[in-house]
Amino acid sequence: MNFLLETLQVLFMLLVYSLETFVRLFIPARRKTVSGEIVLLTGAGSGIGRLMALEFARLDARLVLWDINEDGNKETARMIKEKHGARAYTYTCDCSDREEVYRIANQVKREVGDVTILINNAGIVTGKKFMESPDALIEKSMEVNSLAHFWMYKAFLPAMIAGNHGHLVSIASSAGLIGVNGLADYCASKFAAVGFAESMALELLAMGCDGVKTTIVCPFFINTGMFEGANTKFPRLMPILDPEYACRKIVDAVRREQVYLYLPRSVYIMIALKNCLPTKVGVLLGKYLGAFNFMAKFKGHGKKSN
Repeated sequence: MNFLLETLQVLFMLLVYSLETFVRLFIPARRKTVSGEIVLLTGAGSGIGRLMALEFARLDARLVLWDINEDGNKETARMIKEKHGARAYTYTCDCSDREEVYRIANQVKREVGDVTILINNAGIVTGKKFMESPDALIEKSMEVNSLAHFWMYKAFLPAMIAGNHGHLVSIASSAGLIGVNGLADYCASKFAAVGFAESMALELLAMGCDGVKTTIVCPFFINTGMFEGANTKFPRLMPILDPEYACRKIVDAVRREQVYLYLPRSVYIMIALKNCLPTKVGVLLGKYLGAFNFMAKFKGHGKKSN
């Protein structure tokens, strides 16, 4: 294809995609059904993971629940049975342990089937200044919040590629888009999670596997207890998110095959400003918005996120 023809084609498709995006502002994409899909959730034993499990169960999906907390995981399964009359399969797993992930993944394939919606949700936060963070906790943050995603993809993505059908969901964080004072290791791990998910989405498209969808979720603090004590200077602009609200938005984004979901909407503005404004202006606005003090009253101690 010659240069002129290729350029004209790109310009035409730019117009088509721009019009499509404009139309979607008024007519959202139709929600896909998840009935009968096998949904695997890590960090399903509490918090947002438990809420998502209950919501997918309500939508008639088959649930596979992973958590390092066996009791919490079983309680989520009990709630699914009680509220929706459905069985959820529970597995106790440390997602940072590569060999354990592969072993339990094989067990899931034998006992339940091939996972078609994978939600990487488990995570931890130390909430300490970098120089005060023990090396072991820094390593664990990277292992749970980012490396675990590698092993989960290795375990479950091949079947999705073979059938050209599936959905990969990364519950990352707004801290994976912009650095936060007091969250150096957490930000690093979430930046890695976002970069990995974006790269894999492109890799799938490059191989022509357009039936495997991806969704990257980057919320501000969710009120699940993981970030207990974290604060926000302007709660109307950057609110601590209600877990039920966050759950509904995440599940809806998956059903609409939305590639990126930032919560609240003001995060979109923050990221645009970060990339456009001079550094000193960005720092000035960050101080004004209280970004330097988000973690000043943090009370958590390496809690697991869900």
